[in-house]
Amino acid sequence: MDEKKKSILVVEDEPTLAAILCEYLEHAGYHASQLNDGSLVVDFVKENHTDMIILDLMLPNRNGLDIFRDIRSFSEVPVIMATAKIEEIDRLIGLELGADDYICKPYSTREVVVRVKNILRRSEAPAIKTQGTLQVDEPSMTVRYHQQKVTLTPAEFKILALLFKNAGRIYSRDQLMDHIYSDHRVVADRTIDSHIKNLRRKLEEIEPELDCIKSVYGVGYKFDDQ
Repeated sequence: MDEKKKSILVVEDEPTLAAILCEYLEHAGYHASQLNDGSLVVDFVKENHTDMIILDLMLPNRNGLDIFRDIRSFSEVPVIMATAKIEEIDRLIGLELGADDYICKPYSTREVVVRVKNILRRSEAPAIKTQGTLQVDEPSMTVRYHQQKVTLTPAEFKILALLFKNAGRIYSRDQLMDHIYSDHRVVADRTIDSHIKNLRRKLEEIEPELDCIKSVYGVGYKFDDQ
């Protein structure tokens, strides 16, 4: 395999459809693999480098949402979920859990390739993100404002990094909880509120006017880059 090629895993219970999609992806310059059995997916992702997964929700032996939850416990690999049009609830759940995109079956293979290209392009953006004078460096888990370091706990950093790189998007407490506690531990309902309060305090200690984490009443929190 060409080491420069991005590797795409197609998880689809219809072998013919999977083969056609893999052929299109290969023609677009990717290395494509396919799996038709849901029970094999998590181990495959752990054992093989994968740059993106196209994951059907209806699979033999294991549900796609359960597979996705397991993958997110150890990997942030981009995932496009494939669903039938009648599976709206599962699709919404998948997006809430953090899927990067979804496609409805039957789908256009050309459209899927375009979506793959767009998501991979976004995922290749620099890991150090800056808005104004606030800088978030995910690899080193550091935050700086006017080059002054802001000391955060791991949970506080994960919340800020998620909100920061998705400025304007609202995240519920449950979504933030799932993001910082991938082991789904049982914690108090207001744990996120406590983390947000401490995060705001630390940012305000650096700059009193730095009011960038907004509460959306009855919904959750967002990063306001205005």
